[in-house]
Amino acid sequence: MKKDIDFGKVEDLAFAIVPEHDGTLPEEEWSVYLVNLKNEPIEGVIVASTGYGDLDGRKVKTSTLRQFFDRIASNEFVKVEMIEKQLFALNNEFWISFWINGKMFDKRYVFVTESISLENFTQIPLMGKRGVMIK
Repeated sequence: MKKDIDFGKVEDLAFAIVPEHDGTLPEEEWSVYLVNLKNEPIEGVIVASTGYGDLDGRKVKTSTLRQFFDRIASNEFVKVEMIEKQLFALNNEFWISFWINGKMFDKRYVFVTESISLENFTQIPLMGKRGVMIK
């Protein structure tokens, strides 16, 4: 059972949502990135993402998407998925599980409703881009 697993404390990982400007589309696309700020790789990485909340007065929950990454090197970032701008009105949850040196780690990150906005932009480490980030 999950309660019987001794999960380590997750530090030095972040999720970032950034606009992509390639100039070919009339509207910008947005992408979700996982940023490994650790000085060691993480392995067997599973990211589950879902959106939930109220939209136009009704409860909404998106499908859950799962991504697997065999290994993410230290001080590296990976694109997890694209995200539609209309989903910013929901809570966007990213649940990550991974291994370091045979120990499992697990953490939930939530971009709360309307937090993905220009007012919350910051410089994303390692990426050289601006966006919204949570650690």
